[in-house]
Amino acid sequence: MGYKELADLIFPDTKEISYYEEKYPERNLKEGAIVTRFAPSPTGFTHIGGLYQSLVAKKMAEQTDGIFFVRIEDTDQKREIENAVSEILDSLEYYNLSPNETLGRDGTDNGEYGPYLQSRRKEIYRAYAKSLVEKGLAYPCFCSSETLTEIRENQEKSKQRTGYYGTWTRCRNMPVDIAIEKIKNGDPYIVRLKSCGNPEKKIKHKDVIKGNIEFPENDQDVVIIKSDGLPTYHFAHAIDDHLMKTNLVIRADEWLASVPLHLQLFYMLGFKAPKYAHIAPIMKEENGNKRKLSKRKDPEAAVSYYKEQGIPREAVIEYLMNIANSNFEAWRKGNKDKSIDEFNFDIKKMGVSGALFDMTKLLDVSKTVISKYSAEEVLNYVLEWAKEYDNELYNLLSKDKEYSLKIFGIERGNVKPRKDIAKWADAKDSIIYMFDNNFLNSKEEYDYQKINNKEEIDKIVNRYFEKYFNINDDKQTWFDKMKDLAEELGYAREVKEYKANPDEFKGHVGDISTVIRVKLTKRSNTPDLYEIMQVLGKESVLKRANL
Repeated sequence: MGYKELADLIFPDTKEISYYEEKYPERNLKEGAIVTRFAPSPTGFTHIGGLYQSLVAKKMAEQTDGIFFVRIEDTDQKREIENAVSEILDSLEYYNLSPNETLGRDGTDNGEYGPYLQSRRKEIYRAYAKSLVEKGLAYPCFCSSETLTEIRENQEKSKQRTGYYGTWTRCRNMPVDIAIEKIKNGDPYIVRLKSCGNPEKKIKHKDVIKGNIEFPENDQDVVIIKSDGLPTYHFAHAIDDHLMKTNLVIRADEWLASVPLHLQLFYMLGFKAPKYAHIAPIMKEENGNKRKLSKRKDPEAAVSYYKEQGIPREAVIEYLMNIANSNFEAWRKGNKDKSIDEFNFDIKKMGVSGALFDMTKLLDVSKTVISKYSAEEVLNYVLEWAKEYDNELYNLLSKDKEYSLKIFGIERGNVKPRKDIAKWADAKDSIIYMFDNNFLNSKEEYDYQKINNKEEIDKIVNRYFEKYFNINDDKQTWFDKMKDLAEELGYAREVKEYKANPDEFKGHVGDISTVIRVKLTKRSNTPDLYEIMQVLGKESVLKRANL
């Protein structure tokens, strides 16, 4: 008996691999077009690193008129989480990173190179595994878990590498007739690759991001088909990337150590290997040290966190691009109003060490992004967020949308627009004082800053409303009256005048306006006071001044 009989026994009724080679022809794309993918496992929430990887992949594909597809790698079905696939696809769509091809929400395939769910490609993997067995490049392994544990323990005792290789392989050289007999007897087995590697030899690999790297050749007889008939990740990804015509694999650098095995698989299967680009992980600084963002420790590791906090999707993408390409920040400074789509991403400019995730920087980016929105956009985004996460805010804004629009219109559209909102979760605190019921019933303590003497405060407030207040004043007239009030009460009309001669004045016009600001808002730091008063209106302003 020979390898063919063994292969037929293990993989009966399997199509010839020529069938799949014809079914998945070369893509009709221009020269240099990149075909790449995001290939997550549905075993947990969508990680920010996955979004980061997808951004890079989509950008590379778009810039070359290529294809970005998503393949769900669900061969580890014991760890699969319910609704994880939907969450992955929803997250990509939410951040405008929808692929050209993927699994549809209804379970159908959107693309001609599917199925895009690995569990539905089982027969494809079996066909290629069969071809390896027929050539004597793969074999059934009958080792029990106890046997494998024994092998590992003996390796550890003798201080040798652990794994299934060389003299430690119990089933590699098993005669074919014995293997066939065992299978016919119902003995459980898996299928292993018969590695052709020699760890004494080196392979040279040029990673698109990390450059030239040398590895020892792989000599491990890894599992390619598990006992449930499904492939391992290593085997499946090689076949899928070949048939789907992936020519650039962009993935986390935790897979860098697998390159020797993966290149060997492509070689033994007779495929041309794609290029690999291993992205450094997103790191977090803790107690002066850097570590990877942790699913368990860090809420910001989950993509859902940013939506819950109300950080605009544009801000998240803008920030990720900022840490992805070293020249993006300079480009953005010179192209403040251009779409991020116009930025020419260069994967070779990605850092080889982990990018440090900085929440403060992200929120700064978010403030800038939000500052460019119109009042209508801000109101709509806040309402959309609040409807799901803050009913009180939603009801408050919905009650009088015209008034709400005026609030968000304060200092918006100016040369230097307001930047007091970094995320929609901040919105309530930044505007709540604009609603009379909340303001008048608030127990919040006043903080008058420099001028804190009650008699002086009352004098400033009373004099302003007795002599200077007119809701119909234009902004320049209003400000000139503030200066007149300051001068009348012994304060400098200009800040620079006060700084030049501080002993001659009680303070300056800014101190005076702060007293009025705090009286009307209970805040010492707000957007433009004149605009606030215009939105509040005469009745509300006088009510707040206790007049």
